Amino acid sequence: MLTGLSKATRSSRTALATGAASAVKFLVAALAFAAAYAGLTAYGAASSAPLPAPAPARAVTLPARTVPAALPAAVPGEVTVTALDSAPDCLKTFLARTVIVNPDPDEAVSYRWRLARWNPGTNTWGTYLVHYSGFAGAEESAAWEPAVSANPGWYRVELKAEGREAIRSDRFQVSC
Repeated sequence: MLTGLSKATRSSRTALATGAASAVKFLVAALAFAAAYAGLTAYGAASSAPLPAPAPARAVTLPARTVPAALPAAVPGEVTVTALDSAPDCLKTFLARTVIVNPDPDEAVSYRWRLARWNPGTNTWGTYLVHYSGFAGAEESAAWEPAVSANPGWYRVELKAEGREAIRSDRFQVSC
């Protein structure tokens, strides 16, 4: 078929055919890459779809090593404090718990935990640590794990829910 053509013409046609084949291979590879990219983009979009609203009450899971075998029951209007593990260098961790009842479950409630330390020089309770949180729903089993590091003294935990009086735990002593 190429017998009557000159050697230069045959080599041009061979180069043209080889180049066309390479271009077709490149086009197929580009289309495959584009399809793979579109698939990954669709996968990412599907996994970032909005999640359903969480249930109003939520469980707080604490590591088994830090929770004592028998915890006192959390009661609305009372803050209970339980000592957890102690670490070297006088690091003491505590578990403060209560139940917060929301009089209007359709509205959110903000609240503040406060670890207060007794100052014998001024005879007042001063703020040592603070933690803010909130919830929506009928009630919340609230828990907080404050830690005291190398600061012996008398402490108490207070919880102040939005629009209500603060409730306080009994005082407890931290000693090294």
